[in-house]
Formats: sequence, C-alpha cells, structure tokens
Amino acid sequence: MNANVNSNKASYPSIALFIDGEWILDRALCGEVKNPSNERVLALVPRATEEDLARALRAATEGFRLWRDTPPDKRGRILLVAAGLLRERRDQIASIITLENGKPFAQACAEVERSASFFDWDAAQALRTYGTIVPAGPRKQQMVLRQPIGPVAAFTPWNVPLSSPSRKVSGALAAGCSVVLKAAEETPGAACALVQCLVDAGLPPGVLNLVFGDPGMISTTLIASPIIRAVTLTGSVAVGKHLSQLAGAAMKPVLMELGGHAPVLVCEDVDPVRLGREAAIAKMRVTGQICASPSRFIVHRSIYTEFVNAMAEAAREMRVGDGFEPGVQMGPVANQRRLAVMEALVADARQRGARVAAGGERIGDRGCFFAPTVLVDVPLDADAMVLEPFGPVGTCVGAENLDDALSIANALPSASVLTRSRIRSKRPSVSAANWNRACCRSTTSAPRARTRPSAA
Repeated sequence: MNANVNSNKASYPSIALFIDGEWILDRALCGEVKNPSNERVLALVPRATEEDLARALRAATEGFRLWRDTPPDKRGRILLVAAGLLRERRDQIASIITLENGKPFAQACAEVERSASFFDWDAAQALRTYGTIVPAGPRKQQMVLRQPIGPVAAFTPWNVPLSSPSRKVSGALAAGCSVVLKAAEETPGAACALVQCLVDAGLPPGVLNLVFGDPGMISTTLIASPIIRAVTLTGSVAVGKHLSQLAGAAMKPVLMELGGHAPVLVCEDVDPVRLGREAAIAKMRVTGQICASPSRFIVHRSIYTEFVNAMAEAAREMRVGDGFEPGVQMGPVANQRRLAVMEALVADARQRGARVAAGGERIGDRGCFFAPTVLVDVPLDADAMVLEPFGPVGTCVGAENLDDALSIANALPSASVLTRSRIRSKRPSVSAANWNRACCRSTTSAPRARTRPSAA
C-alpha cells in the first residue's frame, strides 16, 4: 500500500449535484469544504434548490421504473463493475477522503476497500432474493415475493464519507430501488467519486441522484414526497429521531444507524497492560469519530491502575498529524466544532474531579488536532460519561465487580466485554432489556456474527 501520497499532489474534485444523469455546478453555494489538517478551502458546495429536488424526485421515479425491471443478474454485474472501479481508483479516492476528512491515508484506503466489499456482497445478494411458499389450507397456495419498495432517500454522514453512502446505495440498487442520496456537505468529494464509479459502470440515468444543501429543507422535502417510499440515515440519535418522526407522519419505513456511547467492561481475569494499550488504539481509530468507537472503559478495581496507566502511555505515544505523513496513526478531528466539543468535555470532567492521564488539549494552532486523551476517575455525571464524545477522548472508571460494571454500562446502550471467561462474556444483565443494541465479545471466542440489512 502506498501510504506516502504527497498532500500537495493529491487532487480534490469539483463538487456538483448529480440529477438525472447530469452533473450540475451552477448553483448558489451552501458552504466550503476544508481540509481539517490545515483548514485550507478545498472546494465550494452547491446548494440544491426546491426545483432541483423536484427534478431529482422525478428522475428517481423514472429511474425506478427502469431499474426494478432490470434483471437481478444485470444489476449485479453493474455493481461488480463499480466495485472494480472503486478498487482501481483506490489511491485517488482515498486521497479525497484524507483531504476532506483528515483520517490517515492507510485508513482511507481501507475504507475504499470496505466500500467495494459492500458492492460485492449486494451484487451476490441480488441473486438470492427468493420468494417463499407458505403452507395454507386445502386447494390454497400462498406465495410471498420480495419486490423493491421504490425510491429511497438516503442521508449519510461526514465521518465515513465513502463507506456509508456505499452501504446504503449498494443495498438499495441491488434490491431494484432508485436512490436520492443526500451526502454530508463537509465531505462531499467521496460521494461524488462513488457516483462517478457507478456512472462509469453503466448505471442508467435517474437511478442514483446526489444532492447537497440545507439539510432541513432537503430532508423535509424528500421524506414528505409521496415518491419516496423508504428512508435511511446514518447519523446522530437526535437527527434519527427527527427524521423518524417525519417518516412516521408519512407512514414510511426507516432504517437508522445511529450513534452510541459504547462501554467496555474489563474483567479482572485479563492482561491489563496489553488490553490497556489495545484500548487506546481502538479508542483513537478514525480519531474516535465513529459510532462503534469504545468510549467508556469500566475496569475492575484490582487491575484498574495497570490498565489506565497502559492506556495513557499508549495514547501519549500515538503519532498525530496530517493523514498523508508516513507513520501517522491519528489525524485531526473533522472541524473546529468538534475541537470545541473535545475541549468542553475535558474541561467539564476536570471541573467535576476527573484526572487527565493523557492529552486533554489541542495540538498546535493550525488545523483541528486534538491530543489522544484518557480521562480517569471520571464521575458518572460528567458530560464525557453521558454524551457520545465522537472524538479522541476515552473515559475510565473503576468497578468493584461485574454487577457494578453492568449497572454503569446499562445507563446507556451498547457494550463490549473483555474477559477470558466464555460464560461471563455471555452472561445477560438484569436490565438487558434496556439495551437498545449489544455486542458482547470475549477474548477467547470470535465476535458474534452480524448480518448486513439491505438499505431497501
């Protein structure tokens, strides 16, 4: 892997809307794309008008009529060609991701490969959309057929600017649906590159449309339209609730992938030094700006000191810098807003009595760099313990036993368990019904398999 791409030579595309097979540039602007490593402006983002959205909806209608009748094997072939183009253009697209998002180039390359794998999966899944014969009474036959639901409105975030659109688009297209994609204005280049791969793969006009602009206006318009038949979002819980309400008012199904504040329960039977160092790496991956990022480390008292010391040491050793620099392990946070949130979380924790074992402050005065941070002895009512940090801030608290740890963890949804005991790792908690989602993992067994639901 070429991880030594020169940021001065990396090119960033012009940003445009894509509606009914046409790239549209000549619109009023809704913002700037900035490189978070140096805050230089990369591009300007056009704002979709109400007329643009109306045209995108008409295009999605016509695109759906064509695409739903396209044989699944032909749909699959187009998806596979798109996957191949993503891989061929990996370095170019990864450079776009690093420029607009800041993540290290190697991580951006991995995101491109992950995105291509979604198209691989869904191209094959398109051929397995079987019907079902259901047992019935005498002289009766009940048959269930799976049909594409219709045009889908997809809303994607800035933290994974290629893989999130890829997951939603590949699933919807494989099912035979058309898509109106509203990607993040902060990181639009990756979405434009994805659309171009699909166009070059032979996707017909109107089947995929891309818009940017006022998020409130776009979401309200698309979701209220009778043309849109399903809604999918990757984003915050607050935005997910809002879009779910809009979709509920129109009686439309939704697929939401929302944030979390994942606790990690560390039992006394593990190696605290090894896992403390691994915890720092896991926490700071993608600068902590991912919904699966572990954030609250709830550690058995008997190994607490060793664990937090190892985690803090690993955080201090981590190399932070421009994602194009060789050896960089963590890039900047996405923007000045995220920088301000990190500073506020640390300040609040300190004021409440927490100790900063590593980091805790901005690095330099150019770019949006924040030091990998480990907070220890954090009061449970501190903001960092109740709000998803979505950044390189990890919190550590001690627990007397597993029941104590579970009570802390269950205050918020989602969790991981680090233990050598298979029985302990599979143990349900008393309040397990309160978990919105759980992912229990043992160091002695493979992670629980997860299926990938289609965006349609």
